[in-house]
Amino acid sequence: MTYTSSTVRVPDVAAVPRHIAIIMDGNGRWATQRRLPRVAGHTRGVDAVRSVVEACVERGVEYLTLFAFSSENWRRPTDEVSFLMRLFVTALEREVARLHANGIRLRVVGDLSMFNERIQDLIRRAETKTARNTRLTLTIAANYGGRWDIMQATRKLVEAAAAAGEPVPVTEDTIGQYLAMSYAPEPDLFIRTGGEQRVSNFLLWQLAYAEFYFTDTFWPDFNADALNRAIGSYTERERRFGRTSAQLENQSQNADSLSC
Repeated sequence: MTYTSSTVRVPDVAAVPRHIAIIMDGNGRWATQRRLPRVAGHTRGVDAVRSVVEACVERGVEYLTLFAFSSENWRRPTDEVSFLMRLFVTALEREVARLHANGIRLRVVGDLSMFNERIQDLIRRAETKTARNTRLTLTIAANYGGRWDIMQATRKLVEAAAAAGEPVPVTEDTIGQYLAMSYAPEPDLFIRTGGEQRVSNFLLWQLAYAEFYFTDTFWPDFNADALNRAIGSYTERERRFGRTSAQLENQSQNADSLSC
C-alpha cells in the first residue's frame, strides 16, 4: 500500500499521532556532561529506544520512525562509527525477539549497501521474522538521507519508464511509490531531542505537513513522560493543511450535526 501525500489529499487527524518520527540527538553530549566516553551515551540511547517503543504501543501510535544513523554520520571519528556499527549488530541480535513477541514489525530504510554483510543479513532476517506483525511498525533509518531517498525514488521511476517502454507520469503519487517509506503514512509529529532545531536531511519529502516538536532533553533521558509531553503539544495544534480555521470549525460543526 502506498500512501498519498498530504499536499494532495488532507489526511485524517486524530488526537494521537498515527506516525511519529524522531531524530535521536544528544547521546554524545549526554555522556560528555557526565565525563563519560561518547559511546556510553549511545549505549544508554538503546534503553531510551526501548522505552519510547513501549510508550508508543501503549498510546496507540501505529508507526514510529527513528533516525539512527544518517548518510552524513560517516564523517564522525572512525572509532565512534565502528562502535555504532557494533551496537547496531548487538541491538539486532538482542531486540528482534522482544519486538516480535510484542507484535512489532521492524523495517530498516536507507542505503544498506554501505553496511557489511553481517549487518545486512541481520536486517533481512529481522524484517522477515516480524513482517506479519501489526501492533506497531518500527522503522530504523540507517545510512539514510532525505535527498538520497528522493534521488533513489526518481531513479527507480526512470527505470520503470524505460522497462515499460513509455513515459511514466511524474506526479507526487508516482514518486511516492518509490520512496523508502512508501508503506507508511507521512509523519504527523516530528520530534528532535538534544536542543537542535533542524531536520538534518531526514524525511525531507515526508515531513511536508508534520508538526515539529523540539526539546532540550538529550535522547538517553527521553522517556515515556517526555513522549507524552510531545504528544500533548501535538494535540494542542490546529492542523489546517492549507485551510482556514473557519473552514475547520464549519467542518467540525457539520460532523457534529450528522452525529446527532
